[in-house]
Amino acid sequence: MEERKTVLLMAETGADIPREAAERYNIQIVPMHITFGEETRDDGTFPSEEICAYYERTGILPKTSGSVPEDFAKAFDLARERWPQAHILHLAYSAATTCSYQSALVAAEGRDYITSVDTKVACAGQGAVVMTLARLMEEHPEWDLEQILAAAGTLIEKVRMCFIPDDLEYLRAGGRVSNAVALVGRVLGIHPLIEFVDGNLVATKKLRGKLVKLAPQLVRDYAREHDLDREELWLIWTPGFPVEVRAAVEAAARELGFRKVTWIKSGGVITTHSGPSAFGVVGFAGK
Repeated sequence: MEERKTVLLMAETGADIPREAAERYNIQIVPMHITFGEETRDDGTFPSEEICAYYERTGILPKTSGSVPEDFAKAFDLARERWPQAHILHLAYSAATTCSYQSALVAAEGRDYITSVDTKVACAGQGAVVMTLARLMEEHPEWDLEQILAAAGTLIEKVRMCFIPDDLEYLRAGGRVSNAVALVGRVLGIHPLIEFVDGNLVATKKLRGKLVKLAPQLVRDYAREHDLDREELWLIWTPGFPVEVRAAVEAAARELGFRKVTWIKSGGVITTHSGPSAFGVVGFAGK
């Protein structure tokens, strides 16, 4: 019989938390959704390569949607059944980008054993907050809910995340940039740098060049600009990300003194928005 936890962490599939980490820390995962034409499937139940294959085959980009109240009600009920004494702490996908946080609040009505907190970030940024908090809880078994919430708040304030798509094709297909902008971007090798700013996805810069040089430089620049804590760096990749670029990025991270480098493969949600060979950086600001 599994040991009951005082506080049980919960997040959406869009946090891209690896299965091994979810199992180790007993993190409960709630599905977001991907719609392929007339068929809607739970994110996390299929490899993200299927997103790219579907678009290449049909020319139609799948659509993403957040977790609905029924998803959370089911997750809450299952967790309550298994760990009746636990308080559930839901660390939510950015509320500014999806309905999941609001859905959790609706499902939690009348349940005094649930707390939802907006992480104001998504993908591996949200995942980094959840996994780091899980590790801290393991290191501090004496923490009560108030202390855990304070630690979560600090992590949310300090988390930094950015990513660059390899090209603008999926952003064009999703209606986020025009055909002309996508064409110019492809010809000139322009990559928008997309960051989370107060929970919103914002294109903050335009970077130019080939991924093999751009990705390692992004690690250097982002780490220095935000004085990222050198304990751990999370690196996001989507299907098709070149092996040689991965090696160059890891070398740059090691040169900067990062003690642990964790690669996170993007699931269906971010892959749908960014397309193949996208790359991202997540860390915690040192100040």
